[in-house]
Amino acid sequence: MDRRPAAVLVASGGGTLLAMFVFTAPLSIVPSVARGLGAGAIATSWILSSMSLGLAVALLPAGAIGDDFGRRRVFAAGGAVLAAGSLLCAVAPGPLTFIVGRVVEGLGAAALIACGLAVLGHAFPDAAGRARATGVWGACLGAGIAIGPVAGAVLDLAAGWRVLYLVTTVLSLGVAVLGRVLLDESVSGRARKVDVAGSLLLGGGLAALLAALTEGRQGWTSPLEVTLLVAAAVLLAAFFAHQRRAEAGMLDLTLFRRPALLSATTGAFVAGGGVTALMAFLCTMLESGLAFTPLTASLVVLAWSATSVVSALLTRRLPAAFSGGARLSAGLLVVAAGLVPLAFVTPGSGAGPLLGGLLLAGLGTGVVNASLGREAVASVPPHRAGMGSGINNTSRYVGAALGVTVVTVLAVHPAATGEPRDLVAGWNVAVLVGIALSVAGAAVIAALGAAAKRAGVPVCG
Repeated sequence: MDRRPAAVLVASGGGTLLAMFVFTAPLSIVPSVARGLGAGAIATSWILSSMSLGLAVALLPAGAIGDDFGRRRVFAAGGAVLAAGSLLCAVAPGPLTFIVGRVVEGLGAAALIACGLAVLGHAFPDAAGRARATGVWGACLGAGIAIGPVAGAVLDLAAGWRVLYLVTTVLSLGVAVLGRVLLDESVSGRARKVDVAGSLLLGGGLAALLAALTEGRQGWTSPLEVTLLVAAAVLLAAFFAHQRRAEAGMLDLTLFRRPALLSATTGAFVAGGGVTALMAFLCTMLESGLAFTPLTASLVVLAWSATSVVSALLTRRLPAAFSGGARLSAGLLVVAAGLVPLAFVTPGSGAGPLLGGLLLAGLGTGVVNASLGREAVASVPPHRAGMGSGINNTSRYVGAALGVTVVTVLAVHPAATGEPRDLVAGWNVAVLVGIALSVAGAAVIAALGAAAKRAGVPVCG
């Protein structure tokens, strides 16, 4: 690996690590943030979910715009936007300003993730180099998830949660500068216009969908949830209709004829809706259901996320004959096996019984993260690397938003009395759903691979 690809990997990995750090840091301190802002139940749900909205809305447009107008330019802009959102959170006088700041953070993080992954395809054109690079990228993704909740708990305990966002502001500006210095500009080489209509339709549709999912956690009986769901369906249908007609749309629908992209998209959605969603709620369950402190809860979750970092780095050592689809299927099955002990928690459970399952789930998650990083860019033509990254990561975060909603509804169900035993019982049901989703995802990916093999079509590298 010569200096230039190594520099690209530093910038790409650093941006992804920071994006995931910002995404997960509040998970261990949501009650503290909510108290500090005077947030009620609905506002607290939005504090937890608002960054997912920004990510889901912007990932695909950021990747497509980066392909056509410069991945370095969009990456650096993402760092600046992330800094602006973090600063807004740091000075927020109330929940509304904080939630807006988190959405802005999601917009910036989307550019870092989509273009950070896309530049790896340009810098590492050979399969072996790309496997190493995406393994590191997957490890950085896991490292951000690992460090975020612990740093959030420590900074909240030492200096208050607002300091966390001031630190994030400085780090985000640093990543923006890093991208400008270390990355070469790369574009698709095809003259295109920004698909404004497509961006607005997709953004509006995903925003309505995620808003419906967030509001629905408090119940599905009000006209607001129904209106949002109908708006989401109409806008997303209009988006796909527009993409079929547009000459230079932001989403090339013909890419979905590729089994490799279908497998990677399925894997991303399942990983987001299953293990990622469960881990996003785990700190809440440990603190409210098992009476763990925020710092202890974040350290328990670290068993999963830190293991995923090591596993992602080692994934490149898997035999070359072990295809991307096979890696995704195997990784999801290992995740499912690791989740089994987490489905039998009791209010008196300690950390010990959970750690073995979290370590095993982390092992599978690392394989999935590294494999998805590789397939996101390998499953599309080189000039559409940003689009491939955007599709993959949009699927992950839409899946995560849907998954967190399902976990929250199951864990905090209407019949619950508010007692820890109700939360724990609901958590156990949610984990069983996550296990079923992971197994089903592994089966779908395996079936796609088998069908492609019979047809003589390559599926996942």
